[in-house]
Amino acid sequence: MKAVAYTHCRPVTAEDALVDLDLPDPLPHRRDLLVEVKAVSVNPVDTKLRRAADPVGEPRILGFDAAGIVRGLGPDVAHFGLGDEVFYAGSILRPGSNAELQVVDERIVGRRPRRLSWSEAAAVPLTAITAWEMLFDRLAIGKLGPAAGTLLIIGGAGGVGSMAIQLARQLTPLRVIATASRPETRAWCLELGAHAVIDHRGDIPAQLAAEGAKSVDLIFCTNASEQHFPAMVKSIRPQGRIGLIDDPRGIDILELKPKSVSLHWEGMFTRSSFETEDMIEQQHLLNRVAALLEEGRLKSPVAEHFGRIEAKALLRAHALIESGRARGKIVLEGF
Repeated sequence: MKAVAYTHCRPVTAEDALVDLDLPDPLPHRRDLLVEVKAVSVNPVDTKLRRAADPVGEPRILGFDAAGIVRGLGPDVAHFGLGDEVFYAGSILRPGSNAELQVVDERIVGRRPRRLSWSEAAAVPLTAITAWEMLFDRLAIGKLGPAAGTLLIIGGAGGVGSMAIQLARQLTPLRVIATASRPETRAWCLELGAHAVIDHRGDIPAQLAAEGAKSVDLIFCTNASEQHFPAMVKSIRPQGRIGLIDDPRGIDILELKPKSVSLHWEGMFTRSSFETEDMIEQQHLLNRVAALLEEGRLKSPVAEHFGRIEAKALLRAHALIESGRARGKIVLEGF
């Protein structure tokens, strides 16, 4: 099969940071599906692994979003058949989706929303799972009752932020305030349904106050948490909840104690990495998201189409993500 992989950690400017390869076809085992990959999208985790997780000379295939067709079944598969069209985010412990064929556990696979193209579907899974699990599992929005208050999403124009805005607007009564720093990203957040947009480069508490929110009930920070932590401490209401998905090194969580604020982490690979008892919840989640997409209540966060799945195009996508100027999701389709 054709695949795109890396063999050593290289900067994105290096021509061999990603390479086109021919590799043996994988075989499905246990509850695996063998999927013919039709389209993929690129996420920050792809660039982080390429830069920091050296495969020690062994080719490693990246890619954690895909849409495709089931071409093979493991002996214990119970929910899918040959020819089924699916979408999923895969496992960080297994070869990724930047290949013609991929094996993936059926418990983290959903049925592709048919009204979406292959590339539109591939842009959804990782961001939808991350946003859904943060909002409803970690921050437990459903337990807040009808007077849910205000949610601040820091980094609203990125892939995860794009889905979080939509899910919060469609499924909760929350007032959603997002942050964005450029005219085009501000417009993107408003288009997705944010009630208001403020600039995370400025004084966040002051801008919230100007929007009538002296404090917020929930904060979902999608990036630069270390930089924004002082503003979060100041802006969160007593007994509020903060959710993070990045890797801050310099925050002092004791600053949250006076307000009895809880801090929550979301890692969408947790269930697949540890094969938790509730691993199939990601299948159920993706199927619920697919239904919302079919109904037109959610839109795919695809923003850029970079052509075929090949090393040159994927490196271009990695470079845009590393620049910090990407919005929505970057997709690629076909080999």
